[in-house]
Amino acid sequence: MAAPGNRIGKKEKNEDFYKAILLLKDEEECYSFFRDVCTIAELRAMEQRFEVARMLTQGKVYSEILERTGASSATISRVARSLTDSDGGYERIFARMKGEK
Repeated sequence: MAAPGNRIGKKEKNEDFYKAILLLKDEEECYSFFRDVCTIAELRAMEQRFEVARMLTQGKVYSEILERTGASSATISRVARSLTDSDGGYERIFARMKGEK
């Protein structure tokens, strides 16, 4: 029987997956790993949601985001909700990225 944190169910995470991500050393390794794990469509969807989140935090309006990213209004709304009702993942990463510049 798997340890409680390692079971894979509808709402349970696989901790080893996230630990594996933390072991990636650079952008090339990261892309290769996600290319193996995801389809190109899944990668593009994640990249699009990330860009939508970035633009929302920059104060861009839905129409501009839709035009520049091609994201649907439903996707933009979903990302906007995740920015307000989240654990702060986007904000944390954007702050770190800003600190690197």
